[in-house]
Amino acid sequence: MALTGRTGLLVALSAIVVLFAPRPDAAAGGLLLVLAALVVVDLLLAGSVRALRLERSGEQRVRLGESARLTLTVTNPGPRRVRGLIRDAWPPSAGAQPARQRLDVPAGERRRMVTTLTPVRRGDRVSAVVTVRSVGPLGLAARQGSHTVPWTVRVLPPFLSRRHLPARLSRLRELEGRTPVMIRGQGTEFDSLREYVPGDDVRSIDWRATARRNDVVVRTWRPERDRRVLIVLDTSRTSAGRVGVDPTSADPSGWPRLDWSMDAALLLAALAARAGDRVDLLAHDRTVRTWVSGASRTELLPALVDAMAPLEAELVEADAEGMVAAVLARARHRCLVVLLTDLNPAAMEEGLLPVLPQLASRHLVLLASVSDPRVAAMARGRETAEEVYDAAAAEHLRGGRRRMTARLRRHGVEVVDAVPEQIAPALADAYLALKAAGRL
Repeated sequence: MALTGRTGLLVALSAIVVLFAPRPDAAAGGLLLVLAALVVVDLLLAGSVRALRLERSGEQRVRLGESARLTLTVTNPGPRRVRGLIRDAWPPSAGAQPARQRLDVPAGERRRMVTTLTPVRRGDRVSAVVTVRSVGPLGLAARQGSHTVPWTVRVLPPFLSRRHLPARLSRLRELEGRTPVMIRGQGTEFDSLREYVPGDDVRSIDWRATARRNDVVVRTWRPERDRRVLIVLDTSRTSAGRVGVDPTSADPSGWPRLDWSMDAALLLAALAARAGDRVDLLAHDRTVRTWVSGASRTELLPALVDAMAPLEAELVEADAEGMVAAVLARARHRCLVVLLTDLNPAAMEEGLLPVLPQLASRHLVLLASVSDPRVAAMARGRETAEEVYDAAAAEHLRGGRRRMTARLRRHGVEVVDAVPEQIAPALADAYLALKAAGRL
C-alpha cells in the first residue's frame, strides 16, 4: 500500500479544522476515522496489481553508444481499471529512460510501455523488477506490487576503428596484386619471374631461369593466404586502467585499456579475415575467459563481439606461464600470435618476459600495448616544481617502456606501442607490414 500526496493534503486541512473546532480531541478522532475509511474504500476500489500479466519484447543486443527499444506489454485480466504509475527498473549503467511512466489499463485490455536503453558500459545488462502502483478512484491510496520480468540486453563493443578498415583493405589489395603495384621483399607464395634489379635479395635468384634466359632472373613473392592469426587478450588487472577519452560518453576517466585492445583486435580480425587468414581469439588472465575458434569469414566479427561483450578486467595478476601454455595447446602449428597487453616494465619482468622465448621459438609474436597519453602530457610540464617532478616520473616510465620494447625485439617479438586512438590502425599496419615482408 502507498499513500498519495492528496492524502497528505487532506491531513493538513484536517489539522486546520481541528485547530478551530470547539472539541479538538473529538474532531481529530472523527476526521482520522473518516480519512481512514476513505483510504480503505479507495484501496478496495483500486485495480489489482498482482493479477497483471507482463511480457517483454524488443532488442537483446546493442552496440555501446547506441540505443535499444524494449516494449513491456501490460495485460489487465481483472474486473477493475488499473490506473497509476509503472517503473521498469534497470541497472544505472543501462541508461533506461523514462524511469517512470503513467499507466492506465481498463479491465480486459492491454497497454504497451516503451523503454529506451542507452548503455554506458559494455556487458550484459539484466532487468531488475517492474513495480506497478495502482491508484484508487479517490486518489488517496494505491496498491503497489512488483513483478519479475526477466530480460537481458548484451551491450557489444562499438568497433569504432571500423573507419580505418577501407584504407587498410586498399593496402591489402595492393599486397595481393589486385592493383598494379610492385611489392618487393620475401614472401611465402610464388608469384612470377622478373629481371634482377639492384637491391633485390640474391636469395630470390632463380638460377634455372637465369641459365635459360641468359640474364639474371629473380622470383617475386606475394603474401601467402590462409594463415592463422591468434589474438590473445590480457584481461588481468593491468587491462583495467582507464586511458584516453571515452568515445561513447562524456566520462572524463576514459575507456578501460581492455576496451581499446578489443577495438584493435576487431579491426585486425576484420582485416585478416578479408586476407583469407583464419582468426581465433583467446582471453586470459589466470584462466581462460573465452575462446573463439573456427568461425567462418562471415561469422567471425559477430562471434568475436559476442564473446568480448561480457569480458571484464579481473583485478588479479596475469598468469603468463598459463597463458603461454594455453596458446601452445591451441596453436600447434606456426602462426601469428598477437598479444594485447600492457607494456608495464615491472609486470613484464615478473610475468611474460621469462616465458616469452618459449612462445617466440614456435610462433611469430606481435605484442601490442596501449600507452597512456597523459604520461606524454606530464613529460612536457616544466612550469612549477610539482610539474617538474611529474615530468621526471613520466620520463622514467617512458624510458622503461622503451627499454622493455628493445628487450622484446631482441627476443624476436614485434612490438606496437601506441596511444589509444592510434593502437587499432597501428596494429593493422604492423600486420600488413608482416604480410608484405612474407613473414606470415
